[in-house]
Amino acid sequence: MDHLDRLEAQSIFILREAYKKFGKLGMLWSIGKDSTVLLWLAKKAFFGHCPFPFIHVDTTNKIPEMIAFRDNVAKEYNLDLIVHTNEEALQAGMGPEKGRLVCCKALKTDGLQQVVTKYEFEGLILGIRRDEEGSRSKERVFSERNKDSEWDYTNQPPELWNQFKTDFPKGNHIRVHPILHWNEIDIWSYIGREKIPLVDLYFAKNGKRYRSLGCAPCTGQIDSNATTVEEIIEELKNTKQGERAGRAQDQEDSYAMQKLRKDGYM
Repeated sequence: MDHLDRLEAQSIFILREAYKKFGKLGMLWSIGKDSTVLLWLAKKAFFGHCPFPFIHVDTTNKIPEMIAFRDNVAKEYNLDLIVHTNEEALQAGMGPEKGRLVCCKALKTDGLQQVVTKYEFEGLILGIRRDEEGSRSKERVFSERNKDSEWDYTNQPPELWNQFKTDFPKGNHIRVHPILHWNEIDIWSYIGREKIPLVDLYFAKNGKRYRSLGCAPCTGQIDSNATTVEEIIEELKNTKQGERAGRAQDQEDSYAMQKLRKDGYM
């Protein structure tokens, strides 16, 4: 069993453990590389059939290629896909010009909470990684939120020797992070090994590509000539730039993601 096999086995164990321990679950799918790898792992964990719905919180600001990819994959894999938009916020004129953090909270955090409340999800499965961003390094595989999805990052249980806390007070909301222990190169190596289809925005065109995907007004490209998975892996081995360097909300506030995630952001 090699490194990728061990990562895959651990993630599949976490997915199955979550399905066994918790009630109604949903899986967040942002259409990016990490959540698409998580989708692939879920299909493997449950023998080609995903026993829970996939959720896309649509801000209406996504890059068009992302939406086209979402719809094609959902149809090909016969996914139970919930697409939700915070219509009230949009009708009130919400957008990035109001401030990146304000917009993210209204269209993503509040939008996600609306989905959790409407469909009565007890837990959500997300494709976040510890190495991606500082506040995510404070996470646990099984992470407790209160009934309003708020996260107390100062009070996290230890997860030693792969022993996970899965008993939580009734009414609290649980986030499950099956690929928390992966890093960016692991993700790309697994994509290459498994030949996982991705939106082509990750691959360079005219000397530019996206390393991290989000809303169009808040996501910048990086200089790159990497047009294949192998070239991306080689590029990552030599870069000194952070994965989210192109995300505008991170530049607006050094603690942007921690503030958003404390309030329930994905």
